[in-house]
Amino acid sequence: MKAVLCVRHGPPEALELAELPDPEPGEGEVLVDVKAIGLNFFDLLIISNRYQVKPPLPFSPGSEFSGVVSDLGAGVKGFKRGDRVCGTIGYNTAREKLVVAERDLVLIPAEVDFERAAGLLVTYGTALHALEDRAKLKKGETLAVLGAAGGVGLASIEVGRALGARVIACASTPEKLEFARARGADEAIDYSTEDLKERLRELTGGKGADVVMDPVGGALAEPAIRATAWEGRYLVVGFAAGEIPKVALNHVLLRGCSIVGVAWGALVQRDPARGAAISKQILEWAREGRVSAHVDKVYPLALATDALNAIAHREVKGKVILRP
Repeated sequence: MKAVLCVRHGPPEALELAELPDPEPGEGEVLVDVKAIGLNFFDLLIISNRYQVKPPLPFSPGSEFSGVVSDLGAGVKGFKRGDRVCGTIGYNTAREKLVVAERDLVLIPAEVDFERAAGLLVTYGTALHALEDRAKLKKGETLAVLGAAGGVGLASIEVGRALGARVIACASTPEKLEFARARGADEAIDYSTEDLKERLRELTGGKGADVVMDPVGGALAEPAIRATAWEGRYLVVGFAAGEIPKVALNHVLLRGCSIVGVAWGALVQRDPARGAAISKQILEWAREGRVSAHVDKVYPLALATDALNAIAHREVKGKVILRP
């Protein structure tokens, strides 16, 4: 089988396309013929050895996948050959065949294609866990989403709408904001030309946002916290800006607000039942058309470098997918 391999840490250009032996499933495992692979910003961090997960070399990037069950290990009861499945396993999915533990698989509804299914679980799982479990978002509250056109940003807009929130999309270009509005955002802020703190206060009548979803970090963190409402919740999701911000805690004190960490991967490991429930909910919403799982572009496996560079250069609206 063909696989994209990280044989040495570095930028996407350091990746190699290699031929590997076909894997075989062991007890409790399932062999999947991979049809699509979802890429995320953290894949860039993993291959450059700047992420909290540090797999031994060589490994494949990619944590999300979809495909067809082609073989079963001993003891597998929940799946059969020919089932359409998807899942997320942290890394190693950018390859043609994949052995996965039965517990890490979810059936794909007939209405959801492989490419959308491969890009659902990390971004929408993160959004639903963040907004429902961590922020306790209530119907009618205001949700501000930074990096609104990216994978997590788009997912947060759509999940926020599904939960009954008023959504303010915050992004860096008019084109990205137009995209966010088309996916359900009620208001939009261009933080490359507008003052994020002042505009968030204006759009909330001076109150501030009840919940701020921040997968960007960097220089946007402080103004976002300063525009968080009394007893609001500022969600730390990631640092796509490349800088981990240092926060002046007096802003938290004065607003009586909470800074809340969001770690979807850790949730899946620590509470598999909740992770599975969220995954099934997201797939059901995709079946019903309540979330779009928008795919910006599909690349062949051999062009994984180009796909990851598109993410690195912030050219992506929604998700980038690899197709073996």
